[in-house]
Amino acid sequence: LILALIQAGNALQGRRPVFPSADQTVRAFFELLSRKETYAEIGTTLAHAVKAIALSALIGTVMGLGEGLIPYLHALLRPLHALLRSMPMILLAMVMLMATRFSKEWMPVLTGCMVLVPMISEAGYEGCTRIDRELIDVYRLDSRTSPRIILRVYLPMMSGYMKQAFVNACGMGLKVIVTAEYLVHTMRSLGQAVYLKLDALGYEEVFAYALIMALLVLVLTGIPALIVRIVNRQKKEEVTTG
Repeated sequence: LILALIQAGNALQGRRPVFPSADQTVRAFFELLSRKETYAEIGTTLAHAVKAIALSALIGTVMGLGEGLIPYLHALLRPLHALLRSMPMILLAMVMLMATRFSKEWMPVLTGCMVLVPMISEAGYEGCTRIDRELIDVYRLDSRTSPRIILRVYLPMMSGYMKQAFVNACGMGLKVIVTAEYLVHTMRSLGQAVYLKLDALGYEEVFAYALIMALLVLVLTGIPALIVRIVNRQKKEEVTTG
């Protein structure tokens, strides 16, 4: 379907150098996969994505839990979350580039965190506020809110919301990171590769890189979903055997 749409765009535009045909895109795609440099670029971008998602998951979970336990904190941070979600990715990356002194290697990671943390923290807040209060009251009979209650009650009860947010963050994070790499010209990354190909009018390779990124998004979103299914299956087996 994607190749058919590319071919339709080529036919409608009628200018071959600007909008490549499907066969040109396919040839460029396999040519890129045959180069070692392509895998180095994929590795750099994936490393940035893993760092951004890991940091965002940690910070977002803590913030979401804090907002759920302290309503004032949620009211205080809500405008900031709305601002970060509404800002275009390009503008956010440019603001980070101008306002900080971090290296180009960390700029994509930080930009990804700025987009993903509000997404994950909002899911954590929703999961925390929707927990059955009677269950919380039962655990509070022994003690007040403590790390033990957070680990044994809150986090497991929030897991459904957090899993879905994590799956969404994997796909969104890669797009944000490639955009940031494009703007700051991170060395040996997919973002820099796209910039160089556009500058050299290599449009068929740009579309080929787009296909590679689409496959990476599918992989990143598929792995967490696969892990969730395996964990759920193991839990069902334990309940059945028990």
